[in-house]
Formats: sequence, C-alpha cells, structure tokens
Amino acid sequence: MNDKELYQQKMRAQLDEWKAELDKLKAKASGSSADTQLKINKHIRALESKIEEGKTKLSQLAEKSEDAWDSIKNGVESAWDTLKSSVKEASAKFKE
Repeated sequence: MNDKELYQQKMRAQLDEWKAELDKLKAKASGSSADTQLKINKHIRALESKIEEGKTKLSQLAEKSEDAWDSIKNGVESAWDTLKSSVKEASAKFKE
C-alpha cells in the first residue's frame, strides 16, 4: 500500500469513529427531555454537516493522483482538526 492509500484508510477509520460517536449522541437525545433534545440536535446537525465535509475532502483526496495528493492533504487535515474538535466538544458537553 502506498502512502496515499494508507492515509485514506486512516482517515476513513477516524470518520467511522466519529459517526459512531454521533450515533451515541443521537441515542442520548432520543431519551432526553425536550430542552436537552433541542440542544443535542443542534450539535448533531452541526456534526453531520462537518462529517459530510470530511467525506467530501476524502473523496477529493481519492480523486487526486499519487503525485498530486499532497496538495490537498492540508485541506483534509484542516477539516479533520475542526471535526475532531467539534466531536470532542459535543461529546464532553452531553456526557452523563
């Protein structure tokens, strides 16, 4: 496996972890009071948007040739850093 494929595999695994965390938040929201559901749902929508952005960046990365993928790697990492922070913040905020 080349560096690009390994990087994509790593990013897909991280994205899967974040999707699982999002599913946990959704489950928590469904068992909460109406006020809490509203707050959690707001964060869920924001996280879903960021996860979609991450998927888009990953798709863009996949489309690049082996030689050109470095040029988009910084954009992917920036999106990942933002998503990571958002997931951590939402998880911490709504922990039991």
